[in-house]
Amino acid sequence: MEPIKTEILVLGAGPGGYAAAFYAADKGRKVIMVEMDKRLGGVCLNRGCIPSKALLHAAALITEARDSVNRGITFGEPKIDLEKLRAWKNSIVEKLAGGVAGLAKQRGVEVLHGRGYFEDSKTLRVETEDGQKFVTYDAAIVAVGSKSAMPKAFDLGNPRIMTSREALEVPDIPGTLLIVGGGYIGMELGTVYATLGSKVVVVEALGSILAGADADLIRPVQKYAEKAFKEVRVKTKVLSMATAGKQIKVIMETEGKKAEELYDRVLVSVGRVPNHADLGLENTKITRDDRGFIKVNEKQQTNDPSLYAIGDVAGGVLLAHKATREGKVAVDAITGEFETLDKYVVPAVVFTDPEIAWCGLTETEAKEKGITVKVVRFPWAASGRALTFDRTDGLTKLVVDPETERVLGAGIVGHGAGELIGEMVLAIEMGATAYDLASSVHPHPTLSETIMECAEVFYGNATHTFTRRGPSAKES
Repeated sequence: MEPIKTEILVLGAGPGGYAAAFYAADKGRKVIMVEMDKRLGGVCLNRGCIPSKALLHAAALITEARDSVNRGITFGEPKIDLEKLRAWKNSIVEKLAGGVAGLAKQRGVEVLHGRGYFEDSKTLRVETEDGQKFVTYDAAIVAVGSKSAMPKAFDLGNPRIMTSREALEVPDIPGTLLIVGGGYIGMELGTVYATLGSKVVVVEALGSILAGADADLIRPVQKYAEKAFKEVRVKTKVLSMATAGKQIKVIMETEGKKAEELYDRVLVSVGRVPNHADLGLENTKITRDDRGFIKVNEKQQTNDPSLYAIGDVAGGVLLAHKATREGKVAVDAITGEFETLDKYVVPAVVFTDPEIAWCGLTETEAKEKGITVKVVRFPWAASGRALTFDRTDGLTKLVVDPETERVLGAGIVGHGAGELIGEMVLAIEMGATAYDLASSVHPHPTLSETIMECAEVFYGNATHTFTRRGPSAKES
C-alpha cells in the first residue's frame, strides 16, 4: 500500500493536538491529524473541561436561586430533568467539536479517524473503518492525552463505580455518592452532584483537599464543601470495594480506624495516567519516566529526533492550556523557529464554589525553596462588587519580591477567579511590579479592583482596607 506523505503528523486531536495542527497549517505546512474518536477535541472538550463546566453552571444556578432568599426573592424547589440536562450539555460539546472539525477543513488539515500505531520513527499505521493506512512524515507530535487512573482494587467491572467520564454522563442522581480523591476533579463533580441532591462524601488520603493550592485559597472551598457535602474526610484511605446488591460496600481507614459503609455510587478520581498503550512506542527511540510519561526536552522533543510529545502524555501539570502552548512550542521547534525563552507561566484554575486560581510562585513553594517574599492579601469583604452579589468569601493575594517589588506569583479564590487570573499571568510574564498593578486604573465596581488594591496593600495605602504602611510608592 502506497503511504500517505505529509510534513507534520499530529497524533491526537485534543486541545494540544489540534492547536499544534492548526498552528503548523497556518505556517504553511502540510499536516495530517489522526484521532481515534469520531469527534475532535479530545478528553477536554468531549469528556472533561467543557461538559463539567456546563454542569457546574447548572449547579450554580440552583445554588444562586436557593441563596436568593437572603435578598428577599424566593423560588420553589428546582425540578431536574436529567434527560434535558444531558441533552443541553451534549449540545455544547457537539457544537464545539463541530467547530474544531470546520476549522481543520478551512485550514486544509487532513483528518484521519482511527487508531494510530508507530511502525517505526517515520511511519504511522492508522486502523480506520476503511482499512489500514500508512502515513510517513518529516516530524510527528504525540498528543494522545491521559485517562483516569483506576486502581485494580476498585476495578470491579461494576457500573456503579465511575470515573469522571461516566460521572459526566449523569446517569442518575444517586442518594449517596462516595468520591475517592479530593483533587480538582473530585471537588468539582462533588459540587455538581451535591447540588443536584446527592449526599456526597469526599475522602482524601492527604492532609488537605486540592493539593497544590495555598492553604488560604483552599479555606473558603473547604468551608463551602463542609456545608454542601455530607462530609469531607482527609487522611483517609479506601482499602477495598465490593458489590453489595445495588450498592457498593467500601472499607476505609482514617488515622488507624477502619469503617465499612454502603454507597449507591462511587466516583474514583485519584489522578490520571498517560494514554499511550498500544501506540507502538517501543518501535521508536521514545523513552518514558518511572510514571510512564514521555520524556521531552524544552522543545517538547523526545529522545527520537523526529518525534515530539505534548500535553498530558508528556507529564507536568495536566492542563489543557499547557498542552496548547506546548503544541506551539513543538511546531516552532520543528519549523526551526524555536528560541529559548524564560519558562512560561501556566495558570491553574479549579472550578469549585468558590473558584480557585493561581499562577507563578505560590506562597507554599516560596517557603519550601527558601525564597524571601512578601505576601499581601486583599479580602473580598472589602470589595463593593463582591458585596453586591453576596460573595464576600473571596481573597486576592500577591507574592512579591521585597527587593525588586516584582510580582512573582498570584492567587485568587472567589466567584469568577478563573476569569481574573489572566491579568496576573500577563503581569508575571511581563515582569510587572506591584507598583505597575497599583498604578493601573481598574474599573469600579469590579472584582478586578481587588488586584489593584492588593498591590496597594504592599505599599500600605489600599483605599478599602487598612494595613501597616509599607515601602513608599515613590521609592519604586
